[in-house]
Amino acid sequence: MNPAGLPEQVRRAWAIAKKDIRLYYAKKSVLIFGVLMPVFLFLAFFTGSRQLPLAFLIPGLVGVTLLFTATALSPAIFSWEGRHGTLERLASCPITIEAIVLGDMIASILFGIGITTITIFIGLALGLSLLHWITMIASILLASCCFSAIGMLLAVPPTNEPSTPMMLSLLIKFPLVFISGVFVPLEQLPSWGLALSACSPLTYFTDLVRYSFTGEHFFPVVVDIAILGVFTLVFTAGTMYLHKRTMPKRI
Repeated sequence: MNPAGLPEQVRRAWAIAKKDIRLYYAKKSVLIFGVLMPVFLFLAFFTGSRQLPLAFLIPGLVGVTLLFTATALSPAIFSWEGRHGTLERLASCPITIEAIVLGDMIASILFGIGITTITIFIGLALGLSLLHWITMIASILLASCCFSAIGMLLAVPPTNEPSTPMMLSLLIKFPLVFISGVFVPLEQLPSWGLALSACSPLTYFTDLVRYSFTGEHFFPVVVDIAILGVFTLVFTAGTMYLHKRTMPKRI
């Protein structure tokens, strides 16, 4: 990307994000996979794990909600655009591929933040206290970028069938939920489980949310933020690079 044109490319990325918000937020698949799925998953664990306190379960709900909402939109946007022929028109405009990807990510980030904020207010309404709100805000911003980039990575294979990346995203997200200390305390995981959890960005985000609500954490807060930041940079750089390579195959 030409540095001299960076502000203009960012403005065009924001225009793409606004277009995505208008067109895709109300799609049934986005609402089902992004909103209803984490709610049903939480209710299933809540009814079967009454021995776990809300102070443990609500941070898990926040983590799952952000993961599912921030990845509900981004995997399928390119497929929808390709099916309707709008991707070709975007590619013919004076806009870089990185800006197109950034616009789609921004729409996913805002969707994730908006829905996740509701779950935080639910936790507060149920009696939890937000002890470290700065940490909460920083971790949500960082994790939403990370999860949105993961969603865009799932959209790398060139296809015009939205169901393909959506199903692939479910195959990725459900294992992440079960290895990330969302509904099972990390302290209760065996050594191999802890090794797997260390490979999941959801682990560090959930730990930060739990710290924000209760002051308790498994990893040092600085470590959580640093590793989550590394995941975000790696996934974002990877999705920009790979989409630049696969874009010609879509048009």
